[in-house]
Amino acid sequence: MVEHVAQAAQMLVHGESWTVKDLFVLPNEYVYWSIQIVLYPYMTGLVAGAFVLSSLYHVFGVKKLKEIARFALVFSFALLPVAMLPLLLHLQQPLRGIHVMMTPHFTSAISAFGIVFMTYAVIVASEIWFVYRKFIVDTIQRLETKKRTGIDGLLLLIYKIISLGAMDTSQAALESDHKATKVLAATGIPVACFLHGYAGFIFGSVKANALWMTPLMPVIFIMSAVVSGIALCIVSYAIFMWLRRWALARGKSFFLPDQLAGTTNLTANDLHEMQVYETTLTARYLRIFMILAITLELLDTIFRGYTAVKSWDILRQVIYEHDFIKIFVLQYGLGNALPFLMLLLPGLTTRRACLASILVLFGVFMMRCNVVIGGQAFSLTFDGFMAYQLPIIPHSFETFKEGMGGVLMVFSAPFVIFYFLNMIFPAFYSTDDESLPKTETGEKERFSG
Repeated sequence: MVEHVAQAAQMLVHGESWTVKDLFVLPNEYVYWSIQIVLYPYMTGLVAGAFVLSSLYHVFGVKKLKEIARFALVFSFALLPVAMLPLLLHLQQPLRGIHVMMTPHFTSAISAFGIVFMTYAVIVASEIWFVYRKFIVDTIQRLETKKRTGIDGLLLLIYKIISLGAMDTSQAALESDHKATKVLAATGIPVACFLHGYAGFIFGSVKANALWMTPLMPVIFIMSAVVSGIALCIVSYAIFMWLRRWALARGKSFFLPDQLAGTTNLTANDLHEMQVYETTLTARYLRIFMILAITLELLDTIFRGYTAVKSWDILRQVIYEHDFIKIFVLQYGLGNALPFLMLLLPGLTTRRACLASILVLFGVFMMRCNVVIGGQAFSLTFDGFMAYQLPIIPHSFETFKEGMGGVLMVFSAPFVIFYFLNMIFPAFYSTDDESLPKTETGEKERFSG
């Protein structure tokens, strides 16, 4: 009984370590949803956005995005396990999270997320399998004919397991793989959008919160998710391509599958041209989705001011006074307007595209922060405000996982997963015939910015 009372008391003061109160705030009010709940929709948005980028090639036939589309597909799969990590870190009893998967409840939004999450995971895993099936078979045949070391023997075992016994690489079988990939990618687009739209649905359906209660919230979350996912792929692709050039120039094999390490004619200059071509071309699609995302966010703000419902007085103080710097300077100015202008200027380079993408990622993060934290900024008395201070130096496990340590853990996890996933499914794998795009006459063309 004493333990239950202690746990209840701990739950009541959850948020006291990082909440700063101003004016008249009720004693039991705190910023309960902290930085991990900000990262929760942010990371799921990166998953959905990366998958949408890969679908531009697989579904809509944008062949010039083939190289970065394969990278985006594998990177989306690496992001997937991290999507639920912030929520698990925030929960007081994270081991109960598996109940969402084991006991589905269709009237619960969080349970629906579990169903959609597992459906999306199956779709992405299946699509990767069809995309890399020929590579898996070729790798099995290559490893069986060479003298194997301990690592090669382990890889051979892994590839034999994930091949599922499908060793047919005839033209008809490869065409079937391509059709299956297209069907899965087309199916995955609405599932990926629903995966992240659910986060907006969670906030938009909270009637007790004036800032969150809007039907535009799910749509705004979806569009900003696509923007952030594409921006992350641009930055990550450019960094990994730079690492590949560095490795190739020094005879290393980092991020270089065997097909690129010594059996193709690709040079460091080819990789540089590929990097410039893919990043600048993808930046054009980023610009299009940014227009849609910014328009929706501004429309929501203008609509709130025009309708001026009963709660508008307190919202106006939050938006135009309390969080003015966070919303209009950091989110709209530094995170939206500046990168959009950088992408509009002629002569776009890889460095400018990457810098603009980093600012876009910051802008989307501030949007999530302003929604999650800003929605809790005003007291139910409508006469007081609360501010959130991120714990930098932890003094307990609670302040570690809800502070800078937890943020760095979540942000670094996808790249660690991608590093090991890339060993099995090379995100930069291509053959001689697929290394460079072809013109209408069938000749290979060079990459150009």
